[in-house]
Amino acid sequence: MNSFRVLHLMSCRGWSSDAYWATRVAVELERSGHEVTLGCRAGTEARVIDRARELGARRIETLGFEGGLSPRADLADLKRLGDWLPRFDVLHVHRGKEHWLAAFANRLSRTPRPLIRTRHIVQAVRPHALNRWLYGSATDRVVTVTEAIRRQYVASGLLPPERVVTLPGGVDAETFHPAVDGSSIRARLEIPDDALLVGLVGGLRVMKGHDVVVEAASLLGWDGIRPYFLFIGQGRLEERIRGSIRRAGLDGQVTLVGLAPDLAAAMSALDIALYVPLESDGMSRVLFEYLALGRPLVASRVGVVPEVLVDGRDALLVPAGDPELLASAIRRLVADRTLRISLGLAGRRLVVERYSGARVAARLGELYAEVVARRAA
Repeated sequence: MNSFRVLHLMSCRGWSSDAYWATRVAVELERSGHEVTLGCRAGTEARVIDRARELGARRIETLGFEGGLSPRADLADLKRLGDWLPRFDVLHVHRGKEHWLAAFANRLSRTPRPLIRTRHIVQAVRPHALNRWLYGSATDRVVTVTEAIRRQYVASGLLPPERVVTLPGGVDAETFHPAVDGSSIRARLEIPDDALLVGLVGGLRVMKGHDVVVEAASLLGWDGIRPYFLFIGQGRLEERIRGSIRRAGLDGQVTLVGLAPDLAAAMSALDIALYVPLESDGMSRVLFEYLALGRPLVASRVGVVPEVLVDGRDALLVPAGDPELLASAIRRLVADRTLRISLGLAGRRLVVERYSGARVAARLGELYAEVVARRAA
């Protein structure tokens, strides 16, 4: 296997899906024998850099990555990138800011390197003249985290289809695995061992679907089905969600626990996992973590879900925002332990075979080899 020196650039101001994806693949690439450096935004130690180190990133450098067009700071970043280029074999970028900086640094350098862009969101890329240069000439490959994003690129005509690759997943299948013990979480919350626990991990925001879950729990209660519900996460809508729980008469049944220091253990405590956002424009980290843990899952048909999961085989899929059908799916899992087990096993198998960080790193390694060989030729 060829090993490469790779510079991943991410200008994120805070911890986000693209920061997580970049860090995860950096760690997995290191495990598989590559040498990877993360280039982060200066001043984001507490929000980004420290979390990247916690996930296992060992080599981290900083650039200014000022927002918008900032001539003085951008020139300083260009100079640093130009100095760094001979140290690396591949440049891999994750947002527009670093994409343009890397493209210009390559253009000005005597030692340009292959440039790869990962696109994490569904947002049309305009086919104007500058983007035609950026993607048509300056970028060797585009990696998208969903097939829907790939289709947008292909439709734009900015680069041929064979230069756009879909690569979802990247979950840490060693940290998130079915043997993780969640019993301490249940004990702390005083949930009986024989009681079913249904859970949702996500920030307390409108689009994450907490209100839909509360409605579904209320509907189940009318049928005498009352599993415990757990909301893991923080957000500005906490008081509103607590109000919805109170008005539905579910205070003793639905618990908000905030952030979980050991997320894998908290998720492992769940008997049924929910991923029910009202919409999604990309790949969800928590979705793949549920699967890696072997948790039977109910998921909304949004974002990457219908691309990677088959209803009834890997999870139960429901329309977004429909509390009645969500309640029906939960009811089905509550009543059928065999189905819970089979879905959990199928989810874990799917991650190991296709969507683990190791699988994503292996595919990226192949991609790096392709672009390096093409440049050399």
